[in-house]
Amino acid sequence: MSLCEMITCVDTAWLRMDRPNNLMQIVGVLMFDGQLDEGQLRHNLLHTIAQQPRFRQRAVLEGGVYYWREDTDFDLDLHLKRVILPGDAGQHELEKLVADFASTPLNPQRPLWEIHLTDTSLGGQALVMRFHHAIGDGFSLIKAMLTMMDETPTPTRERGLGPADPHHEQQSDEDHHGSRLLRMGLKMTGKIWSKYIELATNPARIIDYAKITRDVTSELVTIATLPDDSPTRFKGETGSTKRVAWSEQIPLPDVKAVGRVLGCSVNDLLIAAATGAFRGYLEEKGDETGDLSVRSLVPVNMRGPHDKGELGNRFGLVALDLPVDLDNPLQRLYKVRERMQALKSSCQPAVVLNLLEAIGMAPRTVQQQVVEVLSAKASMVITNVPGPQQTLYLAGARLRQPLFWVPQAGDIGIGVSILSYDGKVQLGLITDKKRIPDPEKIVNRFAHEFEQLLLLVLLEPADLLEDPEAIEHYLCAAQA
Repeated sequence: MSLCEMITCVDTAWLRMDRPNNLMQIVGVLMFDGQLDEGQLRHNLLHTIAQQPRFRQRAVLEGGVYYWREDTDFDLDLHLKRVILPGDAGQHELEKLVADFASTPLNPQRPLWEIHLTDTSLGGQALVMRFHHAIGDGFSLIKAMLTMMDETPTPTRERGLGPADPHHEQQSDEDHHGSRLLRMGLKMTGKIWSKYIELATNPARIIDYAKITRDVTSELVTIATLPDDSPTRFKGETGSTKRVAWSEQIPLPDVKAVGRVLGCSVNDLLIAAATGAFRGYLEEKGDETGDLSVRSLVPVNMRGPHDKGELGNRFGLVALDLPVDLDNPLQRLYKVRERMQALKSSCQPAVVLNLLEAIGMAPRTVQQQVVEVLSAKASMVITNVPGPQQTLYLAGARLRQPLFWVPQAGDIGIGVSILSYDGKVQLGLITDKKRIPDPEKIVNRFAHEFEQLLLLVLLEPADLLEDPEAIEHYLCAAQA
């Protein structure tokens, strides 16, 4: 990578998407057993920076165009810092620190990332990390961070490219889907772009366009004409104060085993469990859930199987309606599977990726207008990033649990992040304080929702598992 590089249109879109109430920062926590060797930590981090020079570059605006330029005053001490947690230095204090970082802008005069080392009372130290989304998406940032890691407690003297591909076992389906979409070579023409702007700002023109458009343009029409999301406590004006929480870990082999029996993907199961957790939260608050559907934007990895892990954003989005109206957990799961299969076979991810590229070229005011329109159509973002499935170490300490939180655009106030590591999976939740001041009441339901599906697989007759209503009748009869 050169010392100066024009920022891509897609990354420019993310760079300009910051708002005081929703900063475009990916925030993560790496929790370790014991203490890290700080000298070795610096050594490993410098190795990663050498592999990814983007971490030494500032985003600068010159002549109306954004560039990545080498920071000639780069100082690692300005990016790797010590922070002291107050009080008991437990999970509550760590969650508050993460929420504060998520609400605080990065210094635009420096490379857009920071890592904070802190002592905790949770069995070891933690690294709190934040990166501006313009640097890269979750897929590429995890790959970059893996170059710091070792596979044994003894640090590697001559550092290579790091452990195996983090997508490992789950790579196949996502990469084949991404490759297919990439091969389609979908590029927005000026005509399609102008149609989107007209559709977003003048719905009266929808019928005329719907009659004459197909394929990519029709997908664009579908996105532009989606009705605004259902009015719930999840949706509304957001503030600048965040709340974060994370769930207990679930054994990933259990999730895969249930998925094999029920014919569902790991992603389907985890999203269904999250849907059940949101439904339970609404019911606890006394809200009506009948006939309610809550829309989420779900990122789809668009990187091919031979992707080298370069930083940047290469993902599309699909709009998934979460069936929070369904009380039966098996019905919820099958409805999520049905809707995700329909979305995966569509052009929607590629269309959204090209939409992001187009708004990155458009004036900032146009970008803000389109982001407002898109954010009105969803209440949350849900992302699932598969991490490495072997135990990793950093600076002599075992990585016990990695977590991350995804940013939200516009007035979207909820971000759901699912991350698997070393045979376990957990959910991270970031919310706007005005919308959900107590996200722990949602994440605490996540494991329970999955356990309901696990118990159905273990206890109910196999011939009934394809029929949720039959299981319901069976359970009622057994209770009687």
